[in-house]
Amino acid sequence: MNALRNLKPRQVGILKGVLFVLALLPFVRLIAFGFLDRLGANPIEFITRNTGDWTLYFLCITLAVTPLRRLTGWNWLIRLRRMLGLFSFFYVVLHFMTFLWFDHFFDVGEMWRDVLKRPFITVGFIAFVLLIPLAATSTNAMVRRLGAKRWLWLHRLMYLILPLGILHFWWMKAGKNLLAQPILFATIVSTLLLLRMFFRFQSKKAS
Repeated sequence: MNALRNLKPRQVGILKGVLFVLALLPFVRLIAFGFLDRLGANPIEFITRNTGDWTLYFLCITLAVTPLRRLTGWNWLIRLRRMLGLFSFFYVVLHFMTFLWFDHFFDVGEMWRDVLKRPFITVGFIAFVLLIPLAATSTNAMVRRLGAKRWLWLHRLMYLILPLGILHFWWMKAGKNLLAQPILFATIVSTLLLLRMFFRFQSKKAS
């Protein structure tokens, strides 16, 4: 545990590189499956579900960084959070582009009618739009430009984005009575949010 707590910058850099490659594997797998004709009977649905699932996985992993850092004392974890958050955005862009391209063939009007007509798409679209300013302000330059306090308040949108993402996923699965996975995601996200709130309360109490 002490060895993990005191990782050197070079070690963290190597770990970050390994995680970067691992985070790309789901995308590489999708491309490989496309070339090998292994996307199943409904390729659009396969790509949509896969990119949506990986968006939620990376959002949960990103949210887990701070609680895990506080519980373990592994302060170097904070250096991985930005990359993990950007991979969340990468997969949600793929998810949205699948919807816009393959479902609507870039017909924005038709897509917009679908967004307004179907509640589960509405909440998913809102979550996607809210992720855009978080990705756009992820650089150190944007932190300096906004100021730390305003940047922090903006990135607290994550507390809204994740519940919206879970609701989007829940409604999609509810139509087929497949609620085990949404319940698991909801439990994980609720636990992580409660942990973050607890640590914030502890910090304020200590100060």
